[in-house]
Amino acid sequence: MEKILIIDDDKLNLKVLKDTLARVGYNVIEAQNGEIGLQLFRSEHPDLVITDFQMPGIDGLEVLAEIRKLNIGIPIILLTGFGDVVLTIKSIQQGAFDFLEKPIDLQQLKTTIQLALNSVKVSNSLNEVLNKDMSSESMLEENILVGKTPPMKEIFKNIGRISMNKVNVLIQGETGTGKELIARLVHYSGITSHQPLVIVNCSALTETLLESELFGHVKGSFTGSIRDKKGKFELAGEGSIFLDEISEVSLNTQVKLLRVIQELEFERVGGEGIIPMKARIITATNRNLEDLIKEGKFREDLYYRLKVFTIDLPPLRERKDDINDLVIHFLHKLNKRFQKNVVKIGDGVIDMLKAHEWHGNVRELENTILQAIVMSKSDVLERDNITLNNRSNRNLQLRQELPMFRTLADVEKYHIKRILDEVNWNKMESSKILDITRPTLNAKIEKYNLTQELSDYSETD
Repeated sequence: MEKILIIDDDKLNLKVLKDTLARVGYNVIEAQNGEIGLQLFRSEHPDLVITDFQMPGIDGLEVLAEIRKLNIGIPIILLTGFGDVVLTIKSIQQGAFDFLEKPIDLQQLKTTIQLALNSVKVSNSLNEVLNKDMSSESMLEENILVGKTPPMKEIFKNIGRISMNKVNVLIQGETGTGKELIARLVHYSGITSHQPLVIVNCSALTETLLESELFGHVKGSFTGSIRDKKGKFELAGEGSIFLDEISEVSLNTQVKLLRVIQELEFERVGGEGIIPMKARIITATNRNLEDLIKEGKFREDLYYRLKVFTIDLPPLRERKDDINDLVIHFLHKLNKRFQKNVVKIGDGVIDMLKAHEWHGNVRELENTILQAIVMSKSDVLERDNITLNNRSNRNLQLRQELPMFRTLADVEKYHIKRILDEVNWNKMESSKILDITRPTLNAKIEKYNLTQELSDYSETD
């Protein structure tokens, strides 16, 4: 028989709750204020606590905070006669299982109690996945790359071979596979670990700005250049420069990059002094550079200079055996970031995640775990809190909602929404497919009031 502690200074309410729960079969103990409640909690070790918010002396939030210090796993239900938004948010933030307003709906209370006690049973039946060995500082680092499948093991071996030399590295893989993490691993695993790592997103800058960003400029070289500025190659020193989305670099800038690699020197924009280039160049792309070469959009000689060593990152759908380890890693990382304590994985969760397609790859998995952790009421990652992004169903719904007779604006709105959803709202990728600039895409999103669902939350590469 589960033991429930009820804390409420209202004697009538206390009696009603006690009689109701006793009839259901619970062993009920009662306290008329927070101080007595905490004493009983320490001596009686209840399975669940129900506490009023507004009480003389210690209020419900203080009771909640103190019990959380004593036993983080005990579910606590907070009651209040004030439907205050701020109070609701605070109680959930501090770890309340639920927050119910008076007058209490007794059936709702009984249902909430059953859910809370069931969550404890589920938790007690599972082992913690975050063991002491895995909770080291290195495991909590956000730059760690997780994987035990053969393709990933081979990648790690190759990183061990190349990180002790400053060979240029080309990283290829779909959006969300972790290309920047690989670049960081290459840099920090070997001889460049104590040198700078400079990161440049080539798709985020125009040709003129990119050249100034890479090579620097001298004062007066163009409008707005009011002082000398060091470029990224210069700032990288003897470390590494990571050029993300190298496929987006113009042919003109490609020529200048080729010269830097061949001559191991460069000049600032508008300058005359020669600056030596000592950094290792790491590049990444989610596009097939060989196809771009055939289309005349990428220089073949630059391609071979960049791919002295190539790392091909497999999509998550080809390494699903890594999902369990990835989930554990994200629990470590996200628990720390959001002050949560989800340390167990519910039955069927991993099988559910392995059955998903993961078009957004590892990034989509992390966002999925993030949402589940935020919504969790216990220390268990449960199936009910996981929302998977089913593209085919969403697109079918969009097609059904699109009217047979529509304006050109309707068609444009539908098409842009469909493309954004297809690439998990990666605006850079959407801009390429739609053949429009990022600012134009942003303007269209605002014009048509397009929004992204929470389950689709994603950052661009």
